[in-house]
Order: sequence, then structure tokens, then C-alpha cells
Amino acid sequence: MSLKVEECKGVFVFAQQVDNKLNSIAFELLGKAKELAKDLDQDVTAVLIGSDVKGLADELAWYGADRVIVVDDPELKEYRTEPYAHALSSVIEKFKPEIMLVGATAIGRDLGPRVSARIHTGLTADCTQLDIGDFPLAPVPGQEQKHKQLLMTRPAFGGNTIATIACPDFRPQMATVRPGVMQKQAPDKSAKANVEEFNPGFTPDNKYAEIQEIVKQVSNVADIAEAKILVSGGRGVGSPENFKLLDDLAEAIGGTVSCSRAVVDAGWKPKELQVGQTGKTVRPHVYFAIGISGAIQHAAGMEESDIIIAINKDENAPIFDIADYGVVGDLNQILPELTNQVREAMAEKA
Repeated sequence: MSLKVEECKGVFVFAQQVDNKLNSIAFELLGKAKELAKDLDQDVTAVLIGSDVKGLADELAWYGADRVIVVDDPELKEYRTEPYAHALSSVIEKFKPEIMLVGATAIGRDLGPRVSARIHTGLTADCTQLDIGDFPLAPVPGQEQKHKQLLMTRPAFGGNTIATIACPDFRPQMATVRPGVMQKQAPDKSAKANVEEFNPGFTPDNKYAEIQEIVKQVSNVADIAEAKILVSGGRGVGSPENFKLLDDLAEAIGGTVSCSRAVVDAGWKPKELQVGQTGKTVRPHVYFAIGISGAIQHAAGMEESDIIIAINKDENAPIFDIADYGVVGDLNQILPELTNQVREAMAEKA
């Protein structure tokens, strides 16, 4: 089925939940959806899919949803591709949104492409920026320039360039957005949303996976996307043992250690701590880039940090182009001294 462009209206967000707990990406997408909806003079709708999840609607209203469409069914208790794809595509076919945003989580990356294929529209994956504007961006002789289009920006060719993509002829305009890229708005606990229940009906067939067992593993690795201060190390740290210097600084300053892809590839740190295009996007108050060259793939994951402090012995390292403060020198000498000064300052403050 293909929707007609002129009959589609509204900015919709897939509000991901697991075990009846909303994922932070839902709030981040609602924050961006409010901005897009304002430019279009339209409303924001959150699509909440699961079993016994209606109670989460109020929280979505606090973060910007004008309306919440609830698809509630026992078949949706745990995420499975077929029933969730049926639920979301059915919502789109009935309510006809102009824009549909999905988080680029493990669930969203499975769900988004399948839904876009069912409703015959395009999907731009892993977007880092969303805007409303004209497409083509500049007028082209003999080609109509369409207005108020969703301009979806994402890294391309391995992060070596940035592409802006539009979907002018099909609706909804769909995008997946990486966690940590968009900012959620401050919650307004007085806000209310119109709640509408919708159930397209679920008839299990041979495409329904059967879940035999769910094994939950508790991770003791910190969530770097939530950290306010990150002490991040790259290949220039030299060895896994040298990360002790970063651990000491992080402990002194109340931060969390993270790393670049080169460190993960070398087996020094787990993937969960990786910052960058193929890792996590972070937005801490302070980001220490230590022994990190600052390639575009890494910069894409941390350049929105409030303050970036770079320490590198190569004065021509690209990281200095985006750093607010830079120190050229040997981290083996700089970090112990910096850590000591932080500890002294903290002791005086106490």
C-alpha cells in the first residue's frame, strides 16, 4: 500500500518500551518531533506498542506528545518482528502520518526497514540531523523544488562525507535516529495527551517467531550515553595497562571512561564503551579526548559535547579543530599531574 502525499499529516514517533519501561530514545525523538511539528504547524503523536502499556502514555505527554496511539495486545508483550511490524504499519495506514521517526536501537533497526517496505516508502537510517526545508536544497532548472520536506542528514561513505536525503514523493517520510543525537525537552508533568486505543488484530502465522526463553544479562559496564563527564582514550594511550591513567582521572573528577573504535578493535575495552559513528553518540558536559586523533567517524559521536578537552602529542591532530581546549604533550606526564590537581581541588572544596 502507498499513501497519498496530500492526505498525510502529523509527526509520529515510535515510543519504544521494553518490559513496560520507556526507552530514553522515545523522549529524544519527541523533543525533535516538537521542533519539526512547529515548522509544519502540525501535532506530535507517539505510537506506543506492547502489552498492558497504556499506563506509559502520561510520561510520553510530559515529553511532548499531543496524542498517544496505544496498540495493546498480549501478542506484543515481547518484541517480535512480525507482530510489531504489523502493528506499526497498521497504525501508519490508518492514521496517515507525514513523518515517522524510529530510534536506531536494536529494535528500531529491525522494525523500521520492514515497516517502510510494507507501506512502500523510503527510510533514511542513522540520521544525525533532521530539518524541514526545500528539496532539492538549491533550485535545479527543469525540476520542481518542493517545500516543507523532511531533510534527513546522515554520514555516508564510511563517515567521510555528509549526505542530506529527502523522500518527496512518498509518505510517510521515515527516519531512524541514533540514541544520544537529539535532545529531549524538560518534562512538563502537567501536560496531557489525547490517548487513542487501536488494535488491528493479531493472528499468529508461520512468520511469528516463538520465544523459547528470555535470558537477561546484567551488565556492569557504565552507560556512556548517560554520563556527564567522559574520559575517552584512543590508540595513542598506548596499551590497555595505560588506561589506568584514565581510570584515575575519571575517578577523581567523577567521570566515566570511554574509548575510540581503535581501542575496541585492539581488544583493550568492550564495545559498550565505544564512542563514534559505529559506537555510541554522546553529549556529556565535558569530554576528554586523550590520545584520540579525531577522525570524522569518532567526531560524529562526540562533537556535540558542551566542552571538549583534547590531549595529544600530535599538534596537527584533527581533534584540535573541534576541541575547546587543547594540550599538546605526552599524556603519561600530563594525566598524573592533572589528576593530582583535580584531587587537590576536590579536597579543598570538601
